[in-house]
Amino acid sequence: MLTVNGLVKRFGGFTAVNNVSFRVEQGEILGLIGPNGSGKSTIFNMLSGTLVPTAGSILFDGAEIAGVAPHRIINRGIGRTFQIPRPFHRLSIFENVALAGYYGQGRHSRAKANEAAEKALHMVGLTTDRHATVDGLGAAGLKKLELAKALATGPKLLLADESLGGLDEKEMDAAADMLRKIRDELGITIIWVEHIMGVLMRVVDRVMVLDHGEKISEGLPSAVSSDPRVIEVYLGTDADSTLAAAGEARRRAGD
Repeated sequence: MLTVNGLVKRFGGFTAVNNVSFRVEQGEILGLIGPNGSGKSTIFNMLSGTLVPTAGSILFDGAEIAGVAPHRIINRGIGRTFQIPRPFHRLSIFENVALAGYYGQGRHSRAKANEAAEKALHMVGLTTDRHATVDGLGAAGLKKLELAKALATGPKLLLADESLGGLDEKEMDAAADMLRKIRDELGITIIWVEHIMGVLMRVVDRVMVLDHGEKISEGLPSAVSSDPRVIEVYLGTDADSTLAAAGEARRRAGD
């Protein structure tokens, strides 16, 4: 579904992403991890059209999308969530999601946008009450709203940006299960950027690790979590507990 070759992004003299290549197969969940500043968000911004690559190719369903405008990328079937939810507070929950649906894959009618919003809200477990306000949502609710907005655009590929941030342990497990449900029931391919390795490892099919803008490891969760290069990268962020949590998650998943 997605083939990225030699992706580079420079900001002046700083190289944020350096010659990164990877593939994502249809129906797969790919985990994208790495320390702060490793280039994860920059890659997401290039995939979604917010940033234009300095060099490299991004093929989605066989068509080049590097440098294509964000609204056209959404129309082609790539949706994304954002790490920090920023809903329109003057709109209801339903209206926020319907608005995303309206600007999704070429929908040009309010009825189709509303239908997309109904389905997306039902999938993530949020109310379809047309008058329910955003202000009543907590951290978990706002993350669900982000997912619903992305789903309403009708994506083939979902870019999930730190869906676990600000959640407690129970909420994190529920959010991770939700991503797997979206893949299993809707057939949507997912790239998931996350810092919480333990939860991510029990859901994803493969993992790619970035450090200082370069890919340092890629493969099955069990292999990546024991890769000496990955362990070294996470030494500064309590690697022992992080990787132990990842191992526990694999055991829970029966890996």
